[in-house]
This record gives sequence, structure tokens and C-alpha cells, in this order.
Amino acid sequence: MRLFRKFSSPSDKVIITGNRVYLRAPIEKDWKSYQEIRALSRDFLVPWEPTWPIDALARDLYLRNLNRYAAEWRDNVGHSFFIFRNQDDFLLGGISLTNVRWGVSQCGTLGYWIGKPYAREGYMTEALNLIISFCFDNLRLHRIEAACLPHNEASQRLLRRANFTEHGYAKKYLKIRGEWHDHLLFSLLDEDQK
Repeated sequence: MRLFRKFSSPSDKVIITGNRVYLRAPIEKDWKSYQEIRALSRDFLVPWEPTWPIDALARDLYLRNLNRYAAEWRDNVGHSFFIFRNQDDFLLGGISLTNVRWGVSQCGTLGYWIGKPYAREGYMTEALNLIISFCFDNLRLHRIEAACLPHNEASQRLLRRANFTEHGYAKKYLKIRGEWHDHLLFSLLDEDQK
């Protein structure tokens, strides 16, 4: 029995297609694929992410997250996508724009993850470029921000390849694995893409 209301989402019709991957909002039927790729990649992902709750891969938590994503889409404050391979619709990872601020800021924050077997294969680079286009062309944001741990060289290379500029060092910026960690801060402006 579900103890929450299922929200419909404006994301239902949004599919962003590239050469090798496409982005689509997570839906209920993706849970098993999500559970499998996250379980397979747990050791690979844990060093870079907030502490996984005990029910991190449970269906109920996944469904609660879907409702949160739908509410964020509806309120235009967040846009979460899964990354799928075009050739077989296989779930590879996820990418999201969160903490969207409007008014004088017109800015949002990127986050992303990829399953261990698909890292360093170019999939995340393509997914990042797709969401950048979505942010600037569809949402009309002015700025996209991202942060990564100083020793996460793969994430730094990814952001620099997409023309993000490193802006600074934020002491104890995000709580990763239950502890506050310093992060490198990056941003990309709409005008940097033209």
C-alpha cells in the first residue's frame, strides 16, 4: 500500500536525445533497472555521494523520490533525468538540475552519477552537454553551477571539457559519506556557449 500521493509531472513528455544517449525523467517502471545499476556500482559511487540510507535501493524510497522529482518539475525548481543508451534503452546513470533559482539569479546546480561499467566511456560527457542545452535553450537559465571533491579528477575533467570555469574552493561545502567535505566550485554561463 502506498502512503503517498502520486503526482503527475510536466516531465512526462520531455525526452532529450543525443547521438548515443537520451535523457528522460525517471518513472515507476525504471525502479528495477535503477536498483540493479546502483547496487552494482555502490562501491564506485559511495566515495562521491551523501551517505546512502539503509533503504537506498528500496522501491518505497524510489517512489517517494519520484514524487519529489515531479513536484520539483511542476514548480520549476528541479529537473531530474535518467541517462539511457539509445541502442537498447539501458539505464546508465542519472543527471539533474536542482536548486533552480529564478528572478535576478536564473541559476541552477548540476549533479550526476554514472554506473561503474559505463564510466569513462563518453556517456556522461554527452549527457552533460544535453542537459546544458536544456538549461540554456529551454529553461533560459543564465548560469549553471557544479561542485566536486578536490580529489575527484574525473569530475573535474568532465566539467572542464564542457567549458565550466573553476571559481573557487568551498570549505566544508557538502556532507559526503556523513562528513563535511571541501569542494571545488565550477560554473558555466549561457554566453560561454555562444
